[in-house]
Amino acid sequence: MPIKQSVCIPILPQDAMPQEELLAKIAAIGYPAIEIWARDDNFHSLCETAARYGLQVISMIGHQSLQDGLNNPANHDRIEAELQLSIDLAAARGLSALVCFSGNHIPGMSEDVAIANTAAGLRRIAPYAEAKDITLNLELLNSKVDHPGYQCDNSAWGLATLRQVNSPRVKLLYDIYHMQIMEGDVTRTLTANLNAIGHIHTAGNPGRHELDDHQELNYRGICRALDDAGYTGYIGHEFRPRGALVAALRQAYEQCAGA
Repeated sequence: MPIKQSVCIPILPQDAMPQEELLAKIAAIGYPAIEIWARDDNFHSLCETAARYGLQVISMIGHQSLQDGLNNPANHDRIEAELQLSIDLAAARGLSALVCFSGNHIPGMSEDVAIANTAAGLRRIAPYAEAKDITLNLELLNSKVDHPGYQCDNSAWGLATLRQVNSPRVKLLYDIYHMQIMEGDVTRTLTANLNAIGHIHTAGNPGRHELDDHQELNYRGICRALDDAGYTGYIGHEFRPRGALVAALRQAYEQCAGA
């Protein structure tokens, strides 16, 4: 079974073509799914348009904000309410996952306390996510290039948080691009922790561009290893194409599908 693939729509150039035309081309390549970031006024119409082309919207951001997140207990009431609304919308529209964020480092707060706070926030909403069959994916992001100060910036931090939550519906969003910057050893980390990985993102490093020969990651090899290890989730392409948009999406699809 080929690796399931999706396309993260918001990172693509929005002026390249009308959105409906883009969705039609994504479906024609062979992708079964797309992802979005914001839960906005266009959410329902986008889901309906995607469905017309046989595309499933599978993931979106569950709460605000990336910088001010779950590591701060003062945010827990707000985030729980935001996630509950997002879970309801996801369940109604057939999404399978929501993205969650630790937030940036808080001055004077230790790593252990930040992990405990993040886990406590997720534990509050985990039973609701379990009841609705929606996975909450805590995203791993690099703090070196793109998100200075972000706290959940390595797999060990994320795994420690998951152990304290102990829910089958709270997992990690392992972004290969971000973790290549922070720690490398991508294939070993992924295959050793498949039970903790709810979703995977891709992009070429350096630059966050296409999965081509201008970057250092062997995505064909990574996907082959994931397939051999029994990964059944999605790999979502979240890169900024330098060249032609549709050609870049086709190249990424064929590289990962051919693994």
